[in-house]
Amino acid sequence: MQNFFVKSHGLGNDYIILNEYEISFELSKEAIQKICNVHYGIGSDGILLKVPSYRANFGLRILNPDGSEAEKSGNGLRIFAKYLYDSKFSKEKIFTIETPGGIVRAEVMEEKDKKAKTIKVDMGKAIFESADIPVHCEKVECIDEILHLENKDYTVNCVSVGNPHCVILKDELDEKEIKEFGTFVENHKMFPNRINVQFAKVISPNEVEIMIWERGAGWTLASGSSSCAVASIMVKKGLTERNVKVKMPGGTLQIEIDSAWNIKMTGEVREIASGTLSNELIEELQ
Repeated sequence: MQNFFVKSHGLGNDYIILNEYEISFELSKEAIQKICNVHYGIGSDGILLKVPSYRANFGLRILNPDGSEAEKSGNGLRIFAKYLYDSKFSKEKIFTIETPGGIVRAEVMEEKDKKAKTIKVDMGKAIFESADIPVHCEKVECIDEILHLENKDYTVNCVSVGNPHCVILKDELDEKEIKEFGTFVENHKMFPNRINVQFAKVISPNEVEIMIWERGAGWTLASGSSSCAVASIMVKKGLTERNVKVKMPGGTLQIEIDSAWNIKMTGEVREIASGTLSNELIEELQ
């Protein structure tokens, strides 16, 4: 079906899925921005574009609502895996997906009415080397480094899980604070490719709570890669066990990290709607 879309969410983090072979327009920066706009388009936290892959079963591009492209998205991957399974692109419950941030393995763990409900994704390895994140830091690993903003300083911990993250440990989480300062951390000169930002609070050795400022999207109810990043930092600093529950405003994910820093993420996904982009919208996109 030409210009067919599916919209789904993972814990309130919502994406529109499109198939590169089924759209009749160029998915330009301006087109992405309009489709993701809640007033002029469908409205979403981004677009997942199904593309060919020669290295995995399926290929995926992850497009942010500002028109930029992300290397990886945990919620996006689970949403995309559900789309592939529900739409019968994959008849198997286990398959691989290639993203710019690497190849991941997805597994449908639970289904309802022959549609995927809970999905586990192997998110790859946590990378702590500053040059590979990347982050401008004099230390080999950017752990407990001071980040200077104009009116505030933060102690930051940086990691890549296929995309870059900055974790800030807090005694209490303040939505107003992350909404005020998140953009300044994201765009700080310390981070050459910008960065995803998380405020994180330890609840117990097996549970943490986080708030998220997502690169290219802003305040976000939930993020899979952010959950993986925070769990990795917590384990790195010896603050939690390797199997940890990550609570976000949108819901909870289960993160497992092995001794080689391989990360597995498990969580639910839900379809919201499906349909066809109107001719009138497509005219505006061209």
